[in-house]
Amino acid sequence: MADYTAKRLNDMQAGFGGGFVKVRAELGVTAFGMQVIQMPPGYEGYPEHDHAESGQEEVLCALSGSGWMDVEGERVELDGDTFDRDGPDTKRKVFAGPDGLRMLVVGGSPGRVYEIVEMTELEPA
Repeated sequence: MADYTAKRLNDMQAGFGGGFVKVRAELGVTAFGMQVIQMPPGYEGYPEHDHAESGQEEVLCALSGSGWMDVEGERVELDGDTFDRDGPDTKRKVFAGPDGLRMLVVGGSPGRVYEIVEMTELEPA
């Protein structure tokens, strides 16, 4: 029997009013973090952050819509053709464009076993 899981994004559990889709947990991934972040048009409330404490690096890519990131004062476009990798100590903040932004975020800590963050777990039904 094949070992796979396939689910539609709209059928997955999301937190933060639907803005944080728990893709990793829904698919049963345990080796790395993976979420989809959905932001409405013009959204600026995504928190500036880094992952210095966990040592996690992230890769982000727009799936639909557009936006940009402020990566320590540099603007990086999120347009579906650009992939962005941020090291653990790098501060970043994401902004949604006029059509909103849906982006895939994948993360893990180099040289370490992935540790699941509680907020990414599924809530009981």
